[in-house]
Amino acid sequence: MSEKESGPRVVAFVCNWCTYVGADGAGTARLQYRPEVIPIRLQCTGRIDPLFIVTALETGADGVIVSGCHPGDCHYVAGNFYARRRFTIFRSLLDFLGVDIRRIQFAWVSATEGAKWTELVNEHVKRLEELGSPQPLKDLGEISTFERRSVKELIPESTPVAGAIDYSAVSAAVKTLARDLLEKKEVGIVVGYGDAGVRGVATPTFATTADDAARLVFTERSLNNLSAYLVRDLVRKHGKIGIVAKGCDVKAIAGLIQENQIEREDVKIIGVVCQGVKDDRGRLMRKCFACDVKIPHLYDVLAGQAGEPSSPTPRVALAEATVAELEALENMSLDERWKWWQDQFSRCIKCYACRAVCPFCYCDRCIVERTRPQWIPSSAHGKGIFSWMVTRAFHLAGRCVQCDECTRVCPAGIRLDLINAKLALEVEKAYGYAAGYKHDAIPPLQTFKKDDEEDFIK
Repeated sequence: MSEKESGPRVVAFVCNWCTYVGADGAGTARLQYRPEVIPIRLQCTGRIDPLFIVTALETGADGVIVSGCHPGDCHYVAGNFYARRRFTIFRSLLDFLGVDIRRIQFAWVSATEGAKWTELVNEHVKRLEELGSPQPLKDLGEISTFERRSVKELIPESTPVAGAIDYSAVSAAVKTLARDLLEKKEVGIVVGYGDAGVRGVATPTFATTADDAARLVFTERSLNNLSAYLVRDLVRKHGKIGIVAKGCDVKAIAGLIQENQIEREDVKIIGVVCQGVKDDRGRLMRKCFACDVKIPHLYDVLAGQAGEPSSPTPRVALAEATVAELEALENMSLDERWKWWQDQFSRCIKCYACRAVCPFCYCDRCIVERTRPQWIPSSAHGKGIFSWMVTRAFHLAGRCVQCDECTRVCPAGIRLDLINAKLALEVEKAYGYAAGYKHDAIPPLQTFKKDDEEDFIK
């Protein structure tokens, strides 16, 4: 967008069948409203990707209006119901990142409500004038005037001790079970962990013959969430897949089944009893503090210690330290929170390690690789980084199982786990859903209820 010539610039994403007609009717009736609004017509509010809103703000808009048909009047029956759920969570994400959500107004405006459209535009422009210019995005490497500290430093961290587990016995059981599956041709490949690699980490290993199974192990340094390999063509080509899975990894497998990326009968899950994995310094990783699936809740065969499958109550299981960090961030002022996250994001080098390791980033072509149009700039500067962070986080809303692999592999140490945890709590609060527990449940942003909350919609 060019330099502003008058008041605040407002981009309005409007429904073709209702709001656009209502706005046109306002003009026909000669109703006066502020000229700063730039309407962009789309077929339905269900078609409005949150990335459109982020892009508008990044390219110079002071505010955004999103408006469509009233619930029950959608030309496509339910598009606005789905949109309502998505924007409920999206607003929570932006607020957590320090964006003033007063700059974004959602509304239902029908084809006969030209007067409401006029009032909506005038009120929003006036509000933007009162708010002033939005906070600028920080470029990579820019020195922040905000004190450079992590929230983690403010929270005393406890280190609970993992329960005793005989890893040699578990490894032996994994070898036996994998060999058995391969010999009987029940699977064409087993995805598991191999001998310790760099810094003692048990590396992802693929066994395609019974003899290969001898290379499989399970240790307290079996960190990777191997479910990410279930959607890879190089693994799929072997037919049915066997996979060694901890409880947290099984949650991701359940999510992939939900999303029809894999069929339950095409995967043989070798569940492993896990009392927690450890980092480079021998400390139990934070994601293990509140784990409620030490014995996997979904498996075909169980390696190691005997036990019944876990039957946990679906909930967002977070360590106390993570909850405390979230509270510390939420207690900051909006401006402080914005600066804190901009300080975090300014370290991003756009390596996409977070994408590569995530089980739910399985698109054949990621949106960051698309150039016609290019929604997310490829270079590591403020706009491209912010777009990527918002998109990555929102795409995982209602799906992330808190395996925290994205945070573990991030070379810049960006606290992606806090964003994921915040959205998981928001989804649980709004829709009573926690990801990864029931592979036959409908993900919350793929459904709706007619009485879903809409207090933020005018």
